[in-house]
Amino acid sequence: MTTAEVAEELVALCSAGNFQEPIATLYSDDIVSMEAGAPPGGSRETKGIAGIKAKGEWWAANHTVHSLKVEGPLVAGPFFSVTFKMDVTFTPQSKRFTMEEIAIYKVVDGKIVYEEFFYSM
Repeated sequence: MTTAEVAEELVALCSAGNFQEPIATLYSDDIVSMEAGAPPGGSRETKGIAGIKAKGEWWAANHTVHSLKVEGPLVAGPFFSVTFKMDVTFTPQSKRFTMEEIAIYKVVDGKIVYEEFFYSM
């Protein structure tokens, strides 16, 4: 797949609220993911598909998404960006908030090998 094809597929899946399928189908086994900030006691960086799956499972188990808007992609060479706008509740604390983040992805050989998320802390 080209970078544009990977980007379009990721946007389509995420727009439908499906965040696990892209991990299974579009991500490299050697993916590196960087968050804007580290979770308490953790690291900003997650390496490998198992770590990415675990991070996604934690998100799904701890958040209720009330609304989601996915904008993009904007493709530039092997990179693309997507904007996510969400109204969510962090269920362990019943804390509802809105968030907007920009995600940057790098594609090599038809797979996402790097992602980085930018959002206000």
